[in-house]
Amino acid sequence: MEVLELLGQGFVGAFSPMNLLWVVVGCLLGTAVGVLPGLGSSMAVALLLPMTFALDPTGAFIMFAGVYFGGLFGDSTMAILMNTPGQASAIASTFEGHRMAKDGRAAQALATAAIGAFVGGMIAAVVVVFLAPQLASWSASFGSAEYFALALFAFVATSSVVSDSVVKGLASLVLGLGIATVGIDPTSGAERATFGAPQLFDGISLVTVTVAVLALGEVFHIAARIRRDPDVVSMRPSGRAWLSRKEFKEAAPAWARGTAIGLPFGVIPVGGSEVPTFMAYDLERRLDRRRREPAFGKGAIRGLAAPEAAGNATTGTAMGALLALGLPVSATAAIMLAAFRQYGLQPGPLLFERTPELVWPLLASFFIAMVILLIINLPFAQLWAKLLLIPAPYLYGGITVFCALGVYATSSSTFELMLLLGIGFVGFIMRRHDMPLAPLMIGMVLGPLAETSLRDALLSSNGDYSVLVSSWITWILYGILAVVLLVTVWTKVVRRTRADV
Repeated sequence: MEVLELLGQGFVGAFSPMNLLWVVVGCLLGTAVGVLPGLGSSMAVALLLPMTFALDPTGAFIMFAGVYFGGLFGDSTMAILMNTPGQASAIASTFEGHRMAKDGRAAQALATAAIGAFVGGMIAAVVVVFLAPQLASWSASFGSAEYFALALFAFVATSSVVSDSVVKGLASLVLGLGIATVGIDPTSGAERATFGAPQLFDGISLVTVTVAVLALGEVFHIAARIRRDPDVVSMRPSGRAWLSRKEFKEAAPAWARGTAIGLPFGVIPVGGSEVPTFMAYDLERRLDRRRREPAFGKGAIRGLAAPEAAGNATTGTAMGALLALGLPVSATAAIMLAAFRQYGLQPGPLLFERTPELVWPLLASFFIAMVILLIINLPFAQLWAKLLLIPAPYLYGGITVFCALGVYATSSSTFELMLLLGIGFVGFIMRRHDMPLAPLMIGMVLGPLAETSLRDALLSSNGDYSVLVSSWITWILYGILAVVLLVTVWTKVVRRTRADV
């Protein structure tokens, strides 16, 4: 009851005219920057940070939270319409969401994403308010060996799931891991794959790789085929801006499963919502294979609903981890942690005791932000779908410009623009040879975590590799991984046997 009383007081503060205004401003800014490739919520929060020192801390962090949640809504918009997600967390939404858009169901796809993000975010907000201490204690049981097992699970599961060819999936993963190793070795200080270029000493930015492979690679792919195959960009933006009863019934279980997958990852520092969105997509694809008429690959609504719910659920509990533990699990959360310190505040258990006037209005604003984002995105789904009426040369030309602007804004380096062009060509080659992009992104995102965790685990055990399987969590993760591999191998053997018959 004490929690409900404190939350009620938080709503009183959040509904004050100025704080309510900052919620709306944050949601609008987050959605706007999310729509533009390369301009994610982390960049928006970073750009707003110097401007918010004129605000009181409560208003500033309420606006940051709106930007954080709104960025995911905006990311999914371009991921669905143009197959160009603003951040890696929206990659999984492109697989079925973009197929729905190409099939003339863009408005329904956007509605599915908006409702899924709303469901995941609202449930996460409830969890953060009532169950944050329990989730935090569970996360505290993760050590270096557990993080390595989790990364390995993501590597193998993703590589074997998203491609019909395991070889192509592993090749894409190795390419992503190779990109992640470029730069100065954090342990030894040695140069790795820099070819003597000082610009590569800090490694290759994830923003550059994401925009190049997903957005610019798609532009090159369309440009290469548009003359001989004009229908490649022909989409019918017509359709209902709401879901039918049948579609809602189809998506509802996927929203629930995606939310359940995303909630725990908000307190596990594995780089944000990329891993749970892929896992949610993986689960739905496996369930789809058991159906009499599989729908994945044709615009399956469940393949979009689950990742969207998982992404926002992770973001919600990530805010809880930041407030309760001072633990940033994504780039945006890390920037917000820096903002807390700029205001002289230290997130953690003491934050709830010393500044309840900030914490509880901020938690209450999560619920308000979800409602505002649903109001902003759901009625305008059909309007967003009208983007598909823009002639292809102008549309994809504009995407190219925004790709370059987004990368240059984050680095102020012409070298990064050259990298963007080169990696974009790699993305184009991968598309031409049907190589999956998801393993590359997973390798890029989780490669540093896997490397650091493996080194820390071995250093703590004096080189004893048994430390990697020394806890019940690692046994569970490796056991699930073994089951995934056996099911994948069995499925491929059965499919090949049927083909031979």
